[in-house]
Amino acid sequence: MKKLKKIDYEIRHCRKCPLYKTRIKAVPGEGLENAKIMFIGQAPGKKENETGKPFVGRAGKFLDWLLKKSSIKRNKCYITSIVKCFPPRNRIPKKQEAETCVKNYLKKQIKIINPKIIVLLGSIAKKYTPRESLENRKVIFTYHPSAGMRFPKIKKKMIKDFKKLQELNKKINI
Repeated sequence: MKKLKKIDYEIRHCRKCPLYKTRIKAVPGEGLENAKIMFIGQAPGKKENETGKPFVGRAGKFLDWLLKKSSIKRNKCYITSIVKCFPPRNRIPKKQEAETCVKNYLKKQIKIINPKIIVLLGSIAKKYTPRESLENRKVIFTYHPSAGMRFPKIKKKMIKDFKKLQELNKKINI
């Protein structure tokens, strides 16, 4: 746990991009250091910025619902985002912000945790998660939970994707 705690500390004190100026709390991620499943989202939202914890707002409640429906315990996973600080007005992270966090933190988190399955939540996670970090792992790409809670067609697709995750989960005996 020491390696992950060191990265968490670095993230909480990071000043490598302008996002640190407007954050309340950085959101390194949370979960097991040896989690078999890792979820990667886009960036912290308003509630995450206030608490320092990932996926605790409305999208987080929807993610929790999907996990429960799939018989996957949130506390057995590791959950993080591409960007570790809340972008002002909840905007999409800028390329430089995303690349800075990925290079300095996400790559290290993936290496330490070494998950068997990575779930990319949304197009920003898909775009910026380094391809070399996905090699030799099962990867599920699905929508971001914020889209799933707003659009019925996306919700149905996400339920199917989490059903696949549930089946993979069973296969690797998590």
